[in-house]
Amino acid sequence: MNPTPSQTVGPFYGYALPFPGGGDIALGGIAVHGYVYDGAGDPVPDALLEFWQADENGELRGAPGSLRRDPTNGAVLGRNGVVFTGFGRVGTDQDGHWALRTVRPGNGYISVCVFARGLLHHLYTRIYFGQDPFLDSVPAERRHTLLAEQERDGVYRFDIHLQGEKETVFLDFG
Repeated sequence: MNPTPSQTVGPFYGYALPFPGGGDIALGGIAVHGYVYDGAGDPVPDALLEFWQADENGELRGAPGSLRRDPTNGAVLGRNGVVFTGFGRVGTDQDGHWALRTVRPGNGYISVCVFARGLLHHLYTRIYFGQDPFLDSVPAERRHTLLAEQERDGVYRFDIHLQGEKETVFLDFG
């Protein structure tokens, strides 16, 4: 039997997937924001981004119940809403913009999964905050697409280009 073929995703994200405060992984740390662009350089207004990261000490354990949310309004269920979970989910706005509030990860990067219209499979990338041994394996002319740009103290920008000349480096875990 052949596997079921992939189908184009979305945009079906308006109900139940994004949730209030989905970009608030941890307060009082850093802010990371950016835009998602398609191959023509136009903003993608209906992408969904998921983030996973280590805490300030580099621990990846997270907290139990990090995905327990009310299915109607997205309110946090089963935990106090303050414990670090390492998980966030945000949609892009009409301008393709997204934002995240978190702590600087102790292992140096935030993992990102991108879901967007026209993608047959979601895409994985990382947001790095400085040099890392993994970056040495990426061609020098493409490394900058994985590095967050510091705009001011505690605020970083990371744009995601799905295709084209400025395409972000995407990772294959297959």
